[in-house]
Amino acid sequence: MLDHLSRPPSPSHIPMDALSEVLQDFRLSGVNYGRCELRHPWSIAFTQQQLLRFHFVSQGPCWIHTEAQGWQELNEGDLVLLPQGIAHRLASAPDVVGDSLKGCQVTKLGDNVCEVVREGTGATSTLFCGSMTLGAYALNPLIALMPPIIKGCDVAGNDPIVGPLLAAMTAEAAQPQMGSATVLSRMADLLVARLIRCWVNCSGASTTGWLAAIRDPHIGRVLVAMHRDPGHDWTLESLAGVAGQSRSVFAERFSAVLGEGAARYLARLRMQLARELLGQNGLSVAEVASRLGYESEASFARAFKRLTSVSPGLVRRTNSGRIDMDFGF
Repeated sequence: MLDHLSRPPSPSHIPMDALSEVLQDFRLSGVNYGRCELRHPWSIAFTQQQLLRFHFVSQGPCWIHTEAQGWQELNEGDLVLLPQGIAHRLASAPDVVGDSLKGCQVTKLGDNVCEVVREGTGATSTLFCGSMTLGAYALNPLIALMPPIIKGCDVAGNDPIVGPLLAAMTAEAAQPQMGSATVLSRMADLLVARLIRCWVNCSGASTTGWLAAIRDPHIGRVLVAMHRDPGHDWTLESLAGVAGQSRSVFAERFSAVLGEGAARYLARLRMQLARELLGQNGLSVAEVASRLGYESEASFARAFKRLTSVSPGLVRRTNSGRIDMDFGF
């Protein structure tokens, strides 16, 4: 086993609640924030990005537009989460056209914080906007299943903590002080995690698919183990041991719930992670191969091309450094 990888958790150390285990390590990484003071009329477009986004309305008029749902009004204290970072537009009113960012003063307050101000005589909107990646790879399949836009107020009734958290963010954003960006980022960690949990709890009881798998007391433990340590030399026997089942029972149950075998699922997980490592972190193909547990760069390259139809070298050359974390403005 590679020495830079931690030992996989034993079955006795994996909680029965696999979703809690996934959310335990939930952190927002690569976060950029913008505090916006915008005078009506204003309108700002956010392009599609492979990032989780959120917008928090501290005060003033604000509407959000998505292709699927059209215009929706946001009230003071509302938070919207866009798990897949779909294209959308914010505006002080639906009839405001154009892009107002060109008329805004943008001031960098640090490496990942900026202030956006638009002068004028109309009503003031105070917004707190963020673009972020997820530090927990185990959440990626769940994020892919979530709706393109989630309003915090829609799930607040299912979690008594969401309301007070939104109120605390309102107070912090309204009167920023030293360290406010850090405080707000920690609140965002907790708030997004709780919104995800609320959505999972309200999403029904499907008997197949990733949600059903993470809820399964046996398969869920295996998903946590694979996502936490994808480079481990997993075998059907070792995965069945994590599940606490026989090899045949585990293999049959995994395929029935997820629609594919454990080996195929693990291979796809590794290639998804490989794409991210090649495109964002500037790692060489050999380094990525080693991190994901492949014996050689050649064996990794063959597996990558078989599953993605492109070479890892091409992905590294074309994607490296491409993700724009400038708030989407």
